[in-house]
Amino acid sequence: MSEFPGPRSFTRRTLLGGAIGAGLVATAGRSLADPGARTIAARTRFFGAANVDQVTGAVRGDRVILSWFGCTSFAASFGGTVVLLDAWVPRGLHSGYVPTTVAQVGDLRPEAIFIGHGHFDHAGDAGALAQASGAVVFGTAEHCAQIESQVDAPTFRTVALGDAHSAPGETYRHSVGPIEVTAVRHVHSGPKPPDHSEAGSAPFFPVPDLRDAIANPPELCDLVALGSSLSDEEGGSLLYQFRVGGFTLTWNDSAGPLAEAGPQVYDVLRGLPASDVHVGAIQGFNQPFNGLRDVRQYIEAVRPEVFVPSHHDNWLPGLTARGDTYQVALQGELDRIPADRRPSVRFLADPGDYLRPDSLTFTL
Repeated sequence: MSEFPGPRSFTRRTLLGGAIGAGLVATAGRSLADPGARTIAARTRFFGAANVDQVTGAVRGDRVILSWFGCTSFAASFGGTVVLLDAWVPRGLHSGYVPTTVAQVGDLRPEAIFIGHGHFDHAGDAGALAQASGAVVFGTAEHCAQIESQVDAPTFRTVALGDAHSAPGETYRHSVGPIEVTAVRHVHSGPKPPDHSEAGSAPFFPVPDLRDAIANPPELCDLVALGSSLSDEEGGSLLYQFRVGGFTLTWNDSAGPLAEAGPQVYDVLRGLPASDVHVGAIQGFNQPFNGLRDVRQYIEAVRPEVFVPSHHDNWLPGLTARGDTYQVALQGELDRIPADRRPSVRFLADPGDYLRPDSLTFTL
């Protein structure tokens, strides 16, 4: 993982776990009644051996830990409560590029799955994962219906946060254990005419990269699964803010052209608590016309201390490229933010930063 230097220190309550973790006394998170060897092994792999009780399967309660498993999907532990942000293990035009499987993600036994939008590369495995783990699925009514249809006789619970017709800016609040959750309806990425104002950005064209498909050829079952899910609908887009123990994390799996399609969403985001960490998508359909302008404008509204890019890895070789091709363009956008409001960056690069909890561990 590479990291851009940031212009300001991480001064809120939360500090990066790698910097001070050695001096902490571990506190237990939520224990499982019957964790089983597979769950303990999965949590150890995703969250790190030092953060998981090898008897109870509990994850440390004094940390927030994220583990990236492709596109915008993360396994997360907020103060010991395990959840998933999106639910898809990338595969299709290649197989085995991301070093995990749907079964291993299910073995984490998350308490909840939060869906940003319904396209296959965000929700394609949600039904299987919820059925295997008993996790509650959060998303719009359309997301929930689509995910229930992915399995026979679903036994998991869903929570609908509006529907596809909800207005941008509508807000929903829930809690999962100690986690306070705010969901905000926003806009999926999409092309808009070039913005020639001072806020505009130059077009951005990452160079397609076929190396990973050659090195990780697709298996037939993955190609079939990809083909069968291409028609999955968006069903509306949701941005989430999670708060636990004084720590605030905002996550969005798409960055839409809010300047044209929903400027009121900026006001809603600015009205939320400023974020310690913002995990945001940086690949989008507007980049050939307006570069990473939309990404920057989300960051400006969310006001994070640390920004973590996602949705920039090479899961669709030929149309996508490795994440490091975005690095210069992203830094250029951040340089346009005044230094006293500019976040530092924890840049994730595929495939080396998949399942790397030490990259994204923060203390409460």
